[in-house]
Amino acid sequence: MDSYFSELGGMVYDRWKKVDFSPEAFPEIATAVFVERPPADNVNLPELVREFLLEDAQPVQSTSGFGQPELIVYDTPRFYIQVLFWMEGTTDIHQHGFSGAFHVMEGSSLHSLFEFEDAESITSHFRVGNLKLKESHLLETGATMPIVSGSGCIHSLFHLDSPSVSIVIRTHSDPSCGPQFTYLPPHLAVDPVQNDGLTLRRKQLLDLLEQTGDPEYADLVIEMIRELDFERGFFILQNGIGHLRNLGVWAEAWEAFALKHGPLAEAVPPTLEEIIRRDGIAAMRGMIGDPDHRFFLALMLNVEDGESFLEMVGLRYGGAPVDMILQWAEELMQVTESGTWMIDAEFPDELGIVQDEQPEIFLEALRYFLNAENPPANISSGDLEVLRKAFERSSWRALIKP
Repeated sequence: MDSYFSELGGMVYDRWKKVDFSPEAFPEIATAVFVERPPADNVNLPELVREFLLEDAQPVQSTSGFGQPELIVYDTPRFYIQVLFWMEGTTDIHQHGFSGAFHVMEGSSLHSLFEFEDAESITSHFRVGNLKLKESHLLETGATMPIVSGSGCIHSLFHLDSPSVSIVIRTHSDPSCGPQFTYLPPHLAVDPVQNDGLTLRRKQLLDLLEQTGDPEYADLVIEMIRELDFERGFFILQNGIGHLRNLGVWAEAWEAFALKHGPLAEAVPPTLEEIIRRDGIAAMRGMIGDPDHRFFLALMLNVEDGESFLEMVGLRYGGAPVDMILQWAEELMQVTESGTWMIDAEFPDELGIVQDEQPEIFLEALRYFLNAENPPANISSGDLEVLRKAFERSSWRALIKP
């Protein structure tokens, strides 16, 4: 076991014991110990990896699958310390069933904090409400943040560097805080560890029918939607939305769900659309190694207003944020047989512009929307409005000025 982590764990234990192991005191104690003895200044990562690979005297390791990988470097019956490596780590928006603190030992991350307002429990494992972004900020190497169990700390992390390395001091669990919900913006919270084996098998069976082109697929899904409760019906819709759209029967499936559940169903369409958007950005991030582009995608995924977006670009890079964003837009432009794409904004086919000319027009329109200056002379006002709507339907929407 690494001597530094033994010392760190001993400091936490001694201080926590003095306050009778108060659960409320643990995040503050863990944070203070990280600040006093920061891993970024005290751990030689190559040596830690070598020791872990060659020395058998290590704490018992979990089989959680969390981290890429997770190393447990100190363990007691009350708390433990873990090293988490992240190669393609983009966390869901989540709360924790434990408390403590985390420290950025290597790399950097965009950290976002949320509130879940007007929450209504549909079941003990499924809630409807309004997820609101409170703030986003950049965590550089050496940063430390407390972890408070329960809904008081709803957050997400978008790791900008590969690998990123986090150190976490955490309790094993805080049972009183309830399920460790994952949040699906803008309206739903689900318990990711709920063991609904029947729904899982049904989704897998529907996937089999989809892959084999079964002609009964759509009718079966719609019949299920008419019978299932809200929670299970949502998961069936989430699982099948792509194929239902390809079959041209999504409207019928949605009508069946809306008819059964009334006003409550209104939370579902924007949530499904946001799941698709976030999955697309996260997948794109997994294919991109450039740290500037990863930072840009992190902002697109997590920052909801243009002013904060531009401010964070300016803080990280200086200069003119709009110029940097336009440069990234050009570098990430994709022209394929299916169309011209700028991240997840697709050039509108209805404009009837040949593909060779689309990238330049796309960039000129974006420049105008970002600066709100004189409109480009080579794009008509009607075409500009069509292009504006294309950007507003995408992850660019936060940056598009009215």
